[in-house]
Amino acid sequence: MIRIKAGVPRGAGRRPLRRVLALGLPTVWGAMAITYKLACPLAQQNGLGARIGTSAVFFAVGTGLILHVRHALLRELREVRQVAGAAQSVLLRPLPPRIDGLNIAAAQLSADRGAAIGGDLYEVIATEHGVRVVMGDVRGHGLAAISTVAAVLGSFREAVHDEADLGSVLRRLERALARHLRERARAEHPSAGREPDSPVAEEFVTVLLLEIGADGEVRGLNCGHPWPYLLGPARAELLTRAEPLPPLGPFPLPAELPAHHCGRLLPGEALFLHTDGVEDARDGRGRFFPLPSALAEAVGAGPVSPQSVLRAVFAGLLRHSGGRPADDVAVLVLRNDRRQVVRAHGEPVGHRAHRLT
Repeated sequence: MIRIKAGVPRGAGRRPLRRVLALGLPTVWGAMAITYKLACPLAQQNGLGARIGTSAVFFAVGTGLILHVRHALLRELREVRQVAGAAQSVLLRPLPPRIDGLNIAAAQLSADRGAAIGGDLYEVIATEHGVRVVMGDVRGHGLAAISTVAAVLGSFREAVHDEADLGSVLRRLERALARHLRERARAEHPSAGREPDSPVAEEFVTVLLLEIGADGEVRGLNCGHPWPYLLGPARAELLTRAEPLPPLGPFPLPAELPAHHCGRLLPGEALFLHTDGVEDARDGRGRFFPLPSALAEAVGAGPVSPQSVLRAVFAGLLRHSGGRPADDVAVLVLRNDRRQVVRAHGEPVGHRAHRLT
């Protein structure tokens, strides 16, 4: 039988002992130095040899204290990073390699060196309405945007199961974002009698919602985000060129939110979703990263491999930007590995619905 002591966190009993040891060793060293100075006959002498001996003792004590403090700080830093990494991995959790017949590869890179994630977000969830995908980008980057990422992702993970159409999912995200921004504004200006004017009020999020049905039909709603690329053998083209809505935050959504019909994702084809940090990355001469040509080169003439495309694009991006992009970067690749495509009545196999242009 496993017994758990209520109210006592795991490892809590060792913390006081660790603190005692952390304080005890410097205290002992300090006491030794003072004792030597006051009680040792050599320390009372003024000769050159006595001075050298005294200096050596205090140098050893000082060096020991510095090394001890350094070790303690490094240990605390490791613990803080472990806690932060665990929290961030729960927020932007790793995606499984396959979801409902889709092969998936995803990666992100924060512009802040101290953060595992930044202001970019993505999620893929299988629902009774189809596989639903979100890709988004919070204004700004790094740790300051993580709370907004949490609000949007939390709302998406609930709404995709509850709402039958993408428009309703998007409205849920809009309400969650507005509520989050109001709470942040009140927290930053608790004495204000009204909603304060603050940088929080200017925050916005670009959002791309996709729904991939069992027949491969792709529907999408876009609020200021780059449209994904459709990848096939020797082919990389935009899924659609439909005009996106404004980003979430500054302006209310329109009354009607019909999803765009973006065609079909046939077996073997893939979608490449990305944040604008990919295309906006610049080299030393100020040139943007050539994403279309990088995708065409990564796809080649053979079957599309999400993992290979991901590695090739990230390698090219890091080379182009000198090892570190100036903005957060997120990439998501989904390949249709379903053996069959459910056909609409009277529709021949291989038919691709007309894309919006």
